Amino acid sequence: MDPSVPHERRTPVTPGSSSRYHRRRSSGSRDERYRSDVHTEAVQAALAKQKERGKMAVPMPSKRRSLVVQSSMDAYTPPDTSSGSEGEGSMQGEGTPTSSQSSINMENWISRAIHGSTTSSTTSSSSTQSGGSGAASRLADVMGQTHLGKSENHSAPPDVTSYTTDSIQVERPQGSTTASRSTPKYGNAELMETGDGVPVGGRVSAKIQQLVNTLKRPKRPPLREFFVDDFEELLEVQQPDPNQPKAEGAQMLAMRGEQLGVVTNWPLSLEAALQRWGTISPKAPCLTTMDTNGKPLYILTYGKLWTRSIKVAYNILHKLGSKQEPMLRPGDRVALVFPNNDPAAFMVAFYGCLLAEVVPVPIEVPLTRKDAGSQQIGFLLGSCGVTVALTSDACHKGLPKSPTGEIPQFKGWPKLLWIVTESKHLSKPPRDWFPHIKDANNETAYIEYKTCKDGSVLGVTVMRMALLTHCQALTQSCGYTEAETIVNVLDFKKDVGLWHGILTSVMNMMHVISIPYSLMKVNPLSWIQKVCQYKAKVACVKSRDMHWALVAHRDQRDINLSSLRMLVVADGANPWSISSCDAFLNVFQSKGLKPEVICPCASSPEALTVAIRRPTDDSNQPPGRGVLSMQGLSHGVIRVDSEEKLSVLTLQDVGTVMPGALMCVVKPDGVPQLCKTDEIGELCVGSIATGTSYYGLSGMTKNTFEVFPMNSVGALISEYPFTRTGLLGFVGPGGLCFIAGKMDGLMVVGGRRHNADDIVATALAVEPMKFVYRGRIAVFSISVLHDERIVVVAEQRPDSTEEDSFQWMSRVLQAIDGIHQVGVYCLALVPSNTLPKTPLGGIHLSESKQLFLEGSLHPCNVLMCPHTCVTNLPKPRQKQPEIGPASVMVGNLVSGKRIAQASGRDLGQMEDNDQARKFLFLSEVLQWRAQTTPDHVLYTLLNCRGTIASSLTCVQLHKRAEKIATMLAERGHLQDGDHVALVYPPGIDLIAAFYGCLYAGCVPITVRPPHPQNIATTLPTVKMIVEVSRSACMMTTAVICKLLRSKEASAAVDVRSWPPVLDTDDLPKKKPPLLYKPSNPDTLAYLDFSVSTTGMLAGVKMSHTATSAFCRSIKLQCELYPSREVAICLDPYCGLGFVLWCLCSVYSGHQSILIPPSELEVNPALWLLGVSQYKVRDTFCSYSVMELCTKGLGLQTESIKSRGLDLSRVRTCVVVAEERPRIALTQSFSKLFKDLGLHPRAVSTSFGCRVNLAICLQPHRLGKLADQGTSGPDPTTVYVDMRALRHDRVRLVERGSPHSLPLMESGKILPGVRIIIANPETKGPLGDSHLGEIWVCSGHNASGYFTVYGDEALQSDHFTSRLSFGDTQTNWARTGYLGFLRRTELTDASGERHDALYVVGALDEAMELRGMRYHPIDIETSVIRTHKSITECAVFTWTNLLVVVVELDGSEQEALDLVPLVTNVVLEEHYLIVGVVVVVDIGVIPINSRGEKQRMHLRDGFLADQLDPIYVAYNM
Repeated sequence: MDPSVPHERRTPVTPGSSSRYHRRRSSGSRDERYRSDVHTEAVQAALAKQKERGKMAVPMPSKRRSLVVQSSMDAYTPPDTSSGSEGEGSMQGEGTPTSSQSSINMENWISRAIHGSTTSSTTSSSSTQSGGSGAASRLADVMGQTHLGKSENHSAPPDVTSYTTDSIQVERPQGSTTASRSTPKYGNAELMETGDGVPVGGRVSAKIQQLVNTLKRPKRPPLREFFVDDFEELLEVQQPDPNQPKAEGAQMLAMRGEQLGVVTNWPLSLEAALQRWGTISPKAPCLTTMDTNGKPLYILTYGKLWTRSIKVAYNILHKLGSKQEPMLRPGDRVALVFPNNDPAAFMVAFYGCLLAEVVPVPIEVPLTRKDAGSQQIGFLLGSCGVTVALTSDACHKGLPKSPTGEIPQFKGWPKLLWIVTESKHLSKPPRDWFPHIKDANNETAYIEYKTCKDGSVLGVTVMRMALLTHCQALTQSCGYTEAETIVNVLDFKKDVGLWHGILTSVMNMMHVISIPYSLMKVNPLSWIQKVCQYKAKVACVKSRDMHWALVAHRDQRDINLSSLRMLVVADGANPWSISSCDAFLNVFQSKGLKPEVICPCASSPEALTVAIRRPTDDSNQPPGRGVLSMQGLSHGVIRVDSEEKLSVLTLQDVGTVMPGALMCVVKPDGVPQLCKTDEIGELCVGSIATGTSYYGLSGMTKNTFEVFPMNSVGALISEYPFTRTGLLGFVGPGGLCFIAGKMDGLMVVGGRRHNADDIVATALAVEPMKFVYRGRIAVFSISVLHDERIVVVAEQRPDSTEEDSFQWMSRVLQAIDGIHQVGVYCLALVPSNTLPKTPLGGIHLSESKQLFLEGSLHPCNVLMCPHTCVTNLPKPRQKQPEIGPASVMVGNLVSGKRIAQASGRDLGQMEDNDQARKFLFLSEVLQWRAQTTPDHVLYTLLNCRGTIASSLTCVQLHKRAEKIATMLAERGHLQDGDHVALVYPPGIDLIAAFYGCLYAGCVPITVRPPHPQNIATTLPTVKMIVEVSRSACMMTTAVICKLLRSKEASAAVDVRSWPPVLDTDDLPKKKPPLLYKPSNPDTLAYLDFSVSTTGMLAGVKMSHTATSAFCRSIKLQCELYPSREVAICLDPYCGLGFVLWCLCSVYSGHQSILIPPSELEVNPALWLLGVSQYKVRDTFCSYSVMELCTKGLGLQTESIKSRGLDLSRVRTCVVVAEERPRIALTQSFSKLFKDLGLHPRAVSTSFGCRVNLAICLQPHRLGKLADQGTSGPDPTTVYVDMRALRHDRVRLVERGSPHSLPLMESGKILPGVRIIIANPETKGPLGDSHLGEIWVCSGHNASGYFTVYGDEALQSDHFTSRLSFGDTQTNWARTGYLGFLRRTELTDASGERHDALYVVGALDEAMELRGMRYHPIDIETSVIRTHKSITECAVFTWTNLLVVVVELDGSEQEALDLVPLVTNVVLEEHYLIVGVVVVVDIGVIPINSRGEKQRMHLRDGFLADQLDPIYVAYNM
């Protein structure tokens, strides 16, 4: 033996080397009386080791105040649980840490290492960083390689996600730098980064930096390199480690227990025993029950037990149903429903059933209709065909009743007849009636229920022969003798409590003192007091009962345990029971407890008692100890631990095989092959005394109860079947059995096996225990991304602070990582008493797991460590070189690929009687219409009641515009070409002002007016546009004039620097002397300013030529002419919305019915009622309008229908957008309004962007579609593989296939527009169905950005790009959107095949993560689907961390439920690890007027701490 090991260290057991056994001294004299916990040492050492490895800062989650307060002391009731409500706490006494503990100083854990500098952390928030995390050594550099820091393998791509205030963001326009925050919803978020990329200011940014620093640490298992096709995302498969330990021992032999020596006077059946004692010693006490004060409540004698059981048997057989049709016959199953404090009634009922030869099925009392697991018990009763339930009077009174006094049917339960078994309720049997007492046979004696890992409940059938043999085997191994007294603390309805306290006790005429659980809660010492009082020889307890006794024993003087010859520890096979046994012996040895008395046993519902330590008289024979390496165990191999002193599991033996049984150990999965001597496997028992089947489940029964173990050559070791015990372990030297865990608790993570109980033991050993309740910890695994992930949930004490619990959580992570070398995926703390309980107060595991997965566990603290645990992500993508010009020559593109290009109809060749074509300028078209059709109405504006607010004829508009032109010249003193900002609400004034500017030769810019309720955030945007557009003056209404001069306005911006403001409500009376006639059609007609989704303000220049071409293109596409009416519900400030609102009617002469979208907030039906009332055939709206209608009118379709709303005349309803079509919204809109006559194919989308305000618009005519008889779904929808999309590929898949994403065509390409798809990096043309940037060439392209800086490079790149090969002459404008073209089977009017354009998303918005391109909307869609309370979601990246912001529609208590769900879904569907989850209130995610999320503003607001989030979780 290694001399350096102090001899207190238990030396390990190796199979086959008994010389290694080490006699452990009984050291009762030590002064640290409670020092026992083998685990605590290991954990302390592991934590200390983590500390040496370097400081680690885990950013602490931030929580809203209202969430923290929730667990106040007033609301606190001690948990009614297996955790002992008397201070359980640590074994270390009442909070006086021993020296070993206090040496680890708290300061060590609070590492304030942000950038290693003290200054930065004090500015950020030193108070919020706390505890290191378990995963120190292996915290991932986020997800494999996400280019944090300088990753060696390949150069990092530019970080798209962070822009400093002076950079251009991935070569998209930025307008001006101030513009990058154009609608600063959250105030000023300028101070985002300092030059070196270190965030300053703001706690959030400091925490994120802390997180990034932590994640930069190398991961422990290095990822193996192997070549992966650029596109196939193969998940990393855990390759077996060549150095992992393998079993080397010889094949084990089956162990045989000693002979079962049948004593001559043993009864031939249990009923015979009862008859014998009931008649020859009727006064002998059989069972004493206790009240909650510990006073004997009732003594049941053998005589009473015998007579009452007969009475029950008689009533069961003869008093239910009729004489001809009795309800129960021998062999039928009967439920026994008795509370835990009434063992006497249970015992009478149980023996009554045995005598009547019906089969008792003992179950728990259903407390409520939806008790955890009670539904599953109902299924068991149903499958057993139970129709009768026996219960006690008190229990019957306590069951929930319906108003008529009947017991309602519990959820999932069969209909039951409830029978009360108290004597007074039963008929007396006739004098001559006696039950028929048979010898034990192979009929079923009783059914014991068993809850599986998944929560389902099975019934294990035990035959009468097995029952008797088991009692005999227990009698022999425990040395039971007549009239011994036994104290039973266990549940008497099943398992060890039933076998010893109800069955074997009767066979031997023993006296059982039954201690109910309710008494243990009040007085944890009660069982010890009863042992003293009755001088009991035997006690049956669980380790928690020993633990409670330790905590409570101080005040007891006169305890004497010398009468005990055997202390049966029912859960002695649990890894943590050894510490309870040791500590108990340490304390109570001085009170007469002999060390050899402690007898752990192992049992299972299937195999009954598997092994039990025998009470020996020889106190020199020490118990066996195994100190095994956790690393070895996780590979299923037994290794005595030598070098790594920390990660060990110390096991105690559970004695030897039962008398008359054979035991072997087989491989846990696959064929039942014998293990080697140094291998862990499942114990199997061959004996009469085991269960025989799972009731009614023949397949499962075969796999469990009819197992034929084989040796290595495939020969059976016995002709008799064995039963699998569900226990994992091995047989050590001397035939001692060691249990290392349960099959049910097995979690296979990354190919290694971990036992839930071991992880619980490690978590419990992390002192101080004052944060969580002992015994209230659930450990289970969930499957995420093709591997099991470990989840630990513990109940937190109500008085622990946030810092305390977070501290404890980080230490638990470290301990589990250090000892088990496995990462915890999620660690959650829930308020005390909230985990679902089993009837005896333990944790209902499967129910807890279910709550966790459905997001209704409501934790108060969560720490997720996906970066640490998830090691099987696909390889980051390495970009492959694209096809270059050479390969085109060689013919790479020729192989069945056509270059992706498409165009609308040619404007030049289209003959039409378009009078407006004669004019180059819109101002001339208006003058011409004012002369030829003066009274033709061009515009009608509706108010919120749906009535006409105002309208304009051609001549009215012309006259009004003339007056405005006069005003501009006289009051504004403007020159030709001066810029004028038009700040108007949506309406007719705006249109008149626009044409007034054209008449005066000025360049108009339409600007959305500030919102009166929200001046602080909306006015700065107005100011910015006015400044950036260099407007010489502003025109507006009197109301807005007043608003601009208000107090609130001067608080928001510097009012003195406004240009002159003209109020057009007060116009001069006279006409202008001369209308301005522009000479050159290429001069500016107007400027179009808009804020992109990335928060960039960009203005584009529209020339007169482009404006006319645009109007003509729309006129031809939509077939507009003066007799038509078009309804427009759009914001008229930019893009296509402005063109349709202000320009098209003047050009084409049709009437526009204008519906301001803001009015829909008052009256959501306004737009559709207008469309119906004016019998409009074509209408235009935005996504936000469509959403308002879908949400606001969803439940009112019937009532609107009754108001006469009819949409059957609508041919086209076009959503005007600059994004990927929102297919779910358009579909739900179509479905919702189908009943109101809306044709399902009427709804379509358009697509425009800054360089070209409308590229696609309008679907095929409905008529034409119908003629072609297209079958199947809408022909314009395709399904693409989302994984391929990340690699910039398009792969079409079937609807409903995994990872499929539906994409809808963006509308038909406008006349005069040509499109090509080009590679955004190399600028080469791409083939059909390839993803690339959409480039456009058209007469109505904008002619350039209007910016303060003349950034020429950007200008020419975006507006005049040329292909690098192919057609290198054409000038193209780059849209900045990714998409692809696809030839469809449809033909258009001219017989050409139709090319459909699919827009995937903006390049600006796309996030580059792990070398792949992700579109935020895809991740957001997955997240919104994951929980009913998530109403909206936005994602962005920050320093390569993915941040997910979700809006919560529910109570704040649900906020933390979302964190694991969000993390899971993004991992499963997108192979990404979420870095930060932010839960906010509804309406926090900013949205622009087009209904697009402003993710960059959200990001700035988050980093500047302006969101007031409910909860922020930083995933490790």
